[in-house]
Amino acid sequence: MASGPEHGLKWTVWQRIKNSILEDCKKPGLWKILILDQFTTQLLSSCCKMSDLMSEGITIVEDLFKIREPVPEMKAIYFITPTAKSVEAFIKDFKPKPKYKAAYIYFTDNCPDALFNKIKMECARHIRVCKEVHISFLPQESQVFTCNNPAAFKSVYSPHSEDRGKMLETLADQIVTLCATLKENPGIRYKKDSTVQYAKQLAEMVDRKLEEHYRLDINSKKEKTQSQLLIVDRGFDPVSPVVHELTYQAMAYDLLPIEKDTYRYKMKDGTEKEALLNESDELWVRLRHMHIAQVTEQIPKLVKEISASKKTPDAKISIGGLANLMKKMPSFRKQVSQKTVHLNLAEDCMNCYQGKIDKLCQVEQDLAVGMDVEGQKVKDPMRTLLPVLLPPKDRYTKHDKIRAVLLYIFSLNGTTEENLNKLIEHVEITGEQDYILNWKELGVPIINSPGLLSMFRKSSRRDRSQDGMYSVSRWTPVIKDIMEDAVDNKLQDWPHVSGAPTAWNGSRAVSARQKHKTSADDHHGSSKLIVFILGGVSFSEMRCAYEVTQATKGCEVFIGSSHILTPTSLLHDIERLNSLPKQQFTIENEKSSL
Repeated sequence: MASGPEHGLKWTVWQRIKNSILEDCKKPGLWKILILDQFTTQLLSSCCKMSDLMSEGITIVEDLFKIREPVPEMKAIYFITPTAKSVEAFIKDFKPKPKYKAAYIYFTDNCPDALFNKIKMECARHIRVCKEVHISFLPQESQVFTCNNPAAFKSVYSPHSEDRGKMLETLADQIVTLCATLKENPGIRYKKDSTVQYAKQLAEMVDRKLEEHYRLDINSKKEKTQSQLLIVDRGFDPVSPVVHELTYQAMAYDLLPIEKDTYRYKMKDGTEKEALLNESDELWVRLRHMHIAQVTEQIPKLVKEISASKKTPDAKISIGGLANLMKKMPSFRKQVSQKTVHLNLAEDCMNCYQGKIDKLCQVEQDLAVGMDVEGQKVKDPMRTLLPVLLPPKDRYTKHDKIRAVLLYIFSLNGTTEENLNKLIEHVEITGEQDYILNWKELGVPIINSPGLLSMFRKSSRRDRSQDGMYSVSRWTPVIKDIMEDAVDNKLQDWPHVSGAPTAWNGSRAVSARQKHKTSADDHHGSSKLIVFILGGVSFSEMRCAYEVTQATKGCEVFIGSSHILTPTSLLHDIERLNSLPKQQFTIENEKSSL
């Protein structure tokens, strides 16, 4: 079975790949080779395992760009992106001599006419099938998707961008394939009073392309469905991707060097281990959205559960003891391994927090929320910030200081140029002030001016004072308010691009005479709310999609972006936003030397 909960996004993508590709060319007793390029390798890896492919008649999975031995007696399935590079590699497999008996080609999206004609001219006689399956996004989690394109941030928001229009078109095509995969034709909305208009441009492109897609696809629905797609620029909430988040997943990716979802750690005996943090790990799914305080509370219970499974004395067990259990009890190896991973991961998170950023988190929360832990309004944000800037200088890292300064500026909707220069001097980033200044390219006020302040007015927030939050985790991402308002049909200043859903009922309110669904039917056939943040989505915002889905029951929320960001990756992207493209940089240098 594909990884991820059944009926989640990963499961849905796997079903579509099975039905559109593998079942399409499957014959009993006949095995085939599956050939993938870089993107489709990531796509398949995200939603299925090799055992799933083997059960569908796939005997070998190959890399399109690597040297391969010919297998002339077997047929090959090519699942590739419609790019010149992939098409050229495909043609080379059949010229001058074919590597395989025949080819079944499936493109992730629409193949340009020029590339299609080239394939037809070069090797048409070897092709049995050539289709477009329209899956050009990555299902990152059961309710999270990305366009796998971190470069979109600079292409869209850089003042020197030379490919903004082309990038928006690409993202629009990918969003359309998401909607097609979910079998939805949603009403599309964008934030009206945004200081930048890229989300509006993208929304209009998606609307046009979606209409065209359903016009050409005679087997799909054409009318608007009971779903909504909200598109918003990254600058709508600059706080959430900057503030230290203390839920398990967000905290781990912020504080630890996790790359490509791989967590590396050392056992007590010095052995180096690594683990993938994905939905194949059921314990990760259970823990990832919990506050770190809850996770650490769960650890003794998990240890007790393991020891009870083999009647091991509770007090004696340790991380080293768990390793011994793994060796002695193969049937429990996977279960024990997952719990060992999370004992280490939670411990690493707490080591990075305690005595290092715990006090910083309190400052950040006061600045982000605008109130202290007692509920008193922060009247002097500079006084709140000051402890972060005072000696010793090495108390906090440069990035931590920048994050605190940014939260101070965001709390004021911008500061004076004089005050900003003093802050830059305090943080010692005089030559790197773009970490702060470049936020203006996202429409976020950094240096305040009356005209800009009137455009960037803070919207009123939902009252969550009774939610029983931790004092260092009082901030709630703005996107959660937006999701809840959309579900309750209370969104204001979010115009539809064209048609609205005919009967949007996100909360699925029912009358007393209507039959209430059981929990098993909660999301089967439910309304869908799709949120796309242009320029990166944070882990805390991803969490909100699950929380709102769980709270409403009748509406399934999906969230996505060009890519997933961490505070560190976002700061680096912001800092480089103003840099000139290579060609332009060379020309400027030549001019200055004349």
